[in-house]
Amino acid sequence: MKPASPRIHALFQKRIEGDDALLELARLRFREAGLAPEFYASSPDELEWLFRFWPDPAPPAVVHPAVVHLPREINLLTSEGRARVLDFAARFAGEADRFVVHDQLEIATRFEEYQRALTELDTAFQELPHHSCLFIEYAVGLSPDVFCKAHERLLHLPNVSACIDIGHLGIYCARQAYNQLHPSEDICSLNPTDKRLPERIEDVQNAVDNVVSMVLPVVRQLAASGKPLHFHLHDGHPLSTFSPFGVSDHLSFFEKIAIPFEFKGKKELTPMYGANGLGKIVAESMACLDLDRVTFSLEIHPTEGSLPLGNASGLFSHWQVKTNATKMNYWLAVLQKNHRLLSRIMKKTL
Repeated sequence: MKPASPRIHALFQKRIEGDDALLELARLRFREAGLAPEFYASSPDELEWLFRFWPDPAPPAVVHPAVVHLPREINLLTSEGRARVLDFAARFAGEADRFVVHDQLEIATRFEEYQRALTELDTAFQELPHHSCLFIEYAVGLSPDVFCKAHERLLHLPNVSACIDIGHLGIYCARQAYNQLHPSEDICSLNPTDKRLPERIEDVQNAVDNVVSMVLPVVRQLAASGKPLHFHLHDGHPLSTFSPFGVSDHLSFFEKIAIPFEFKGKKELTPMYGANGLGKIVAESMACLDLDRVTFSLEIHPTEGSLPLGNASGLFSHWQVKTNATKMNYWLAVLQKNHRLLSRIMKKTL
């Protein structure tokens, strides 16, 4: 039976210092929200440990399998890298059906070799006892045109497809749009205290506001293959590198970027997408593909904030200082809020 809507996952990882009570808290909050995990694991043994905290009362094979983000350093051009991918896929066949690996700069310079590596992996994936797919994530800053054309040349590999990280892609597009006006400058090199910023701010925000119109054609082009697509959903802004977030993306869709002066009557900037931009991307993906071929994952990182533990207090009765527990609870509440937003958008789109 085909699903009534695309599956929604979210980043499931500790990311804050503490013992396994933090993962028990994540299990509880994911279960309350009805969220599925995208596990991040450095090894199959770590992934097996993470599966102990599977949020749903029913096992993956009964509800739906997990998504697994493989280690970022995996190099598919090496036999060792390909063996690591297959180790994960074979060991967790049936429990996970989507494995995500970062793209590589060599796609632009050594594509034939890269294609042979993926052909080998595709053949091996076809031999697994349960259907699984390897998703190549847009991550290292390739031209979107290069990324799309590479996937066009991989059409014959049924178990290899694309993961569209809208944050990474959006930052690339903002850089390109800004570079049209200021060829010698990188928009991400600016910061709120830069003396150039007041005179550049309108160009910065125009570049940011133009991102959605540059991302939607990429979604359409990759969806034209008919293959499944996996989306990493998070917001961003080039100036957030110098904010408390410390990164240009992996932000909540509700975030605002503070600046030390007024722009259009406010001392803050809107991010690349917000609810409206997210809605356009979700609607485009659901219009271009069957719903069972689309999966979304909220890849939002922790930010500053704390939230009382409430019904999860008992998980931390052995902790004397619960600061990190309330930080984790705040992050999980941010994921839940973004999940509610995404769910409303999907319901409106259907």
